[in-house]
Amino acid sequence: MRKVAIDDVDVERSPLGVHSVRKPVSDALGTEHFAMNYFELKPGESFSGGLHTHHDQEEVFYVLEGEATFDVADEPSSEATEPVTVSAGEVIRFPPGQYQEGYNDDEEESVVGFAFGAPSSKHDWESIESVLHCSECGEETGHGLSLTDENRFEFTCQECGNEVTF
Repeated sequence: MRKVAIDDVDVERSPLGVHSVRKPVSDALGTEHFAMNYFELKPGESFSGGLHTHHDQEEVFYVLEGEATFDVADEPSSEATEPVTVSAGEVIRFPPGQYQEGYNDDEEESVVGFAFGAPSSKHDWESIESVLHCSECGEETGHGLSLTDENRFEFTCQECGNEVTF
């Protein structure tokens, strides 16, 4: 058994700089088969930084305070997304392979919530696909994701192989 207080979990921000507060609770608990992250999103911030899917993990988001918006799609295209609002006290689930991006589009209020993932507590970076505009081929395409030795994200266009690091 292991117990932690959310306030005692260190903040670990995304290399993309898309949120101010992300606390990897599952790391503090030492989980192996379940991921849990606590977020506080200021206006304009997001959980992940872009439209993406996990081919190996389902995700559930619980909004504790505020109202989050999720753009949801069944294909890797921002033009195919449908916005879904999740209010305080509500949850939303994404199966493996469904594209989503969650963010705070309120101009004044913050969003506080949790992201849960299973069946693993750590990402298999090769099983994540992000949707980005490729500067090389000029298309909005799925990009493979990897984590560099310097803990930076490297995106690889699945159409032309162009690599971009953040």
